[in-house]
Amino acid sequence: MDRFSSTTLLPDTFSSTRDDLTEQLTIIWEQIKAPLIVPLLRIAVFLCLLMSILLFVERVYMGIVITLVKTFGRKPDKRYKWESLKDDVELGNSSYPMVLVQIPMYNEREVYQLSIGAACGLSWPTDRIIIQVLDDSTDPIIKNLVSMECQRWASKGINIKYEIRDNRNGYKAGALKEGLKHSYVKQCDYVAIFDADFQPEPDFLWRTIPFLVHNPELGLVQARWKFVNADECLMTRMQEMSLDYHFTVEQEVGSSTYAFFGFNGTAGVWRIAAIDEAGGWKDRTTVEDMDLAVRASLKGWKFLYLSALKVKNELPSTFKAYRYQQHRWSCGPANLFRKMFMEIITNRKVSLWKKIHVIYSFFFVRKVVAHIVTFVFYCVVLPATVLVPEVEVPKWGAVYIPSIITVLNAVGTPRSLHLIIFWILFENVMSLHRTKATFIGLLEAGRVNEWIVTEKLGDVLKIKSAIKAFKKPRFRLGDRLHLLELATGAYLFFCGCYDIAFGKNHYFLYLFIQAFAFFIMGFGYVGTFVPNS
Repeated sequence: MDRFSSTTLLPDTFSSTRDDLTEQLTIIWEQIKAPLIVPLLRIAVFLCLLMSILLFVERVYMGIVITLVKTFGRKPDKRYKWESLKDDVELGNSSYPMVLVQIPMYNEREVYQLSIGAACGLSWPTDRIIIQVLDDSTDPIIKNLVSMECQRWASKGINIKYEIRDNRNGYKAGALKEGLKHSYVKQCDYVAIFDADFQPEPDFLWRTIPFLVHNPELGLVQARWKFVNADECLMTRMQEMSLDYHFTVEQEVGSSTYAFFGFNGTAGVWRIAAIDEAGGWKDRTTVEDMDLAVRASLKGWKFLYLSALKVKNELPSTFKAYRYQQHRWSCGPANLFRKMFMEIITNRKVSLWKKIHVIYSFFFVRKVVAHIVTFVFYCVVLPATVLVPEVEVPKWGAVYIPSIITVLNAVGTPRSLHLIIFWILFENVMSLHRTKATFIGLLEAGRVNEWIVTEKLGDVLKIKSAIKAFKKPRFRLGDRLHLLELATGAYLFFCGCYDIAFGKNHYFLYLFIQAFAFFIMGFGYVGTFVPNS
């Protein structure tokens, strides 16, 4: 009996200590909740609801505008003069403008042949076009391969220039800027830019250059992207849904109403005079394309978006590559907003309405609010109300507005509407990194100028074989585990359990599903799921 009592003494002590600790934590929580947590959470809910309304109004507005544009709006060739360029018997080919085609690349082993071949295949008088390959590769083997490919096309009579630098200063912006300094560029009127994975159709220049020739106020003609690997896995389908909204709605609305939108960095043709007047390429942010577009717009240049002209390219097919890309795409605009805010305000060449559009709609709502509210509201504040039942979120803010915004965002890709639940979960998880990158850009913190080239895998067959090879990688803990996603997933899971046990909000189903999504992406498995066509 004595022995039995002694064996039960230790567990009883532990149990007593545990109960005391739980009781103490409960007392501390109750003491700070009413005077501190509740007011702060109510402020957070108010700010999130305000941002949700701003985003909702923006989405509805663009939805109305794009509906009117599609229903009553005139096509680009009706809004701007467009006439096919014709041969001149007396002048010959000299009647055609001189066009420079720039292809910036960096260690592009898988796609250099595709991009160079597509550029050299453009249908334009051979003596009126210059193909310029800007190779910043650091791998001597790849650099040699690209050089040999350029020589091969040169032997076929193509006017192709292979340009290299002894450094990577300014990254892509630096390469493009250096490329325009060569003496042979002075004879060029326009420059078409294609990233290394872009494959324009042969008639690309015939469909874009006439707009610039006949409309001297146009500084840029932008084409739409067409994704060759959208059906590769669930992650690429989610990317397609997000980008299709950008191209179907945002770019079209900007072009139709304000003649301004953000240059996508590729698949576009610039008037070189517009680049020069805007101050040329700058490497002060990781979105050199958007930087140039905003500066050119402030000089009075107009932009035209051609939704019917599509250029094939590749989506990131690994989660690691996509994370790096999204960091750059979220951090760069926020940092550019910080740098150009006063420059836009004090500009005298554009109207007040256009300034409001650029500052409020283009930058603040789309590049800042959209990222922050998605993560902070739906993944932090809303779950927190489960732990603090004194704070309530109105149903219109928690259900109705998000539902309408989601539907408006998803209409750009009708074929993927059956995947909308997966897309919501995917976007919520990615909003974690976009929010972090946005604050880094606004505050100019550590990784503000981080530039990592998005990995490209080549055409569809190469992608499929590459993904099969990736399915059995050697497990590396640091590359596979993403602690931020796992921590957020744990928080959501805890809130879901608390909601079942003590809560009254009944968000537990959403919380568990969203937590599962964070766990899945936290373990790096998102790219392995193949969607139904």
